[in-house]
Amino acid sequence: MQKKNLLTAAIVVAVVAALGYGWWQATRDKGLPEGLVQANGRLEGDAIRVATKYGGRLVEVNVHEGDRVQPKQVIATLSADEINARLAASRAGVEAARAQVERATAAYAQAKRDAGRYAELLSRGSVARIQAEQATLAALSAQTQLAQAVEQMHQAEAAQTEAATVQREQTLRAPAGGVITQRLREPGDVVAAGAAVAEIVDFDRLYLKVYIPENQIGRVRLGLPARIYTDAFPESSFEATVTSIASRAEFTPKEVQTPDERVKLVYAVKLSLKVNPDLKLTPGLPADAVIRWKNDVAWQKPRW
Repeated sequence: MQKKNLLTAAIVVAVVAALGYGWWQATRDKGLPEGLVQANGRLEGDAIRVATKYGGRLVEVNVHEGDRVQPKQVIATLSADEINARLAASRAGVEAARAQVERATAAYAQAKRDAGRYAELLSRGSVARIQAEQATLAALSAQTQLAQAVEQMHQAEAAQTEAATVQREQTLRAPAGGVITQRLREPGDVVAAGAAVAEIVDFDRLYLKVYIPENQIGRVRLGLPARIYTDAFPESSFEATVTSIASRAEFTPKEVQTPDERVKLVYAVKLSLKVNPDLKLTPGLPADAVIRWKNDVAWQKPRW
């Protein structure tokens, strides 16, 4: 009798559990309405390399990984002793060349006046033709010397400009605001031209990389609007646009949760933020997204 009662109780429990599961299946949230696709992922950003244009020895590296930087902020400084000496020499060369141009200009002006005077005297018969011709040749020679002096001055000015440019490039500045994701060099390192000293992620160009199941990817196309939601800012949504869709499917990454565990193949989709107000969103932040593929459907928050 006891065994029969236990069996009966087990059957009752099983029936109740089955009914409860059926009710849960019938009443549970079925996700977003037709016209909206939800997904999740982490915010990312393209890395910007802060690299040297000219080689040299690093004197300072002013940032560390995780630091926020503003556009034009100094990231690192290269030794400028050699280029400073070169710049000083080029400035002296420019001054000398300009002085030479002034002298050559004055000499040419005088030779030109002399040639004109001798030509007038020759027309009156007051001087021999050979004297007038020598004055004309002297004026042509002075003109040539002036042209050469001007050319030398231009070369000296070009050398000064180049040296000044190299001097400015000894100070490495952030090309955009963002966060330092990698500090690649240390003070004292000798770096070649083009070597990266640090990497920055631009906070104004963040995107959310999500994975869309293969049974929904056909609804997603480039240019569709999206909205991004984060737990860090639960009362806000951030506008985004579908800017990239993978051409091949891949297996669901382990860190990504999908509402349907039976889906094994997904497509990577990139949702680029339109704006990042006050740079409040940061790389690595988990986020949910809703992509709208029917314009007449109202926006709704993700439902997992």
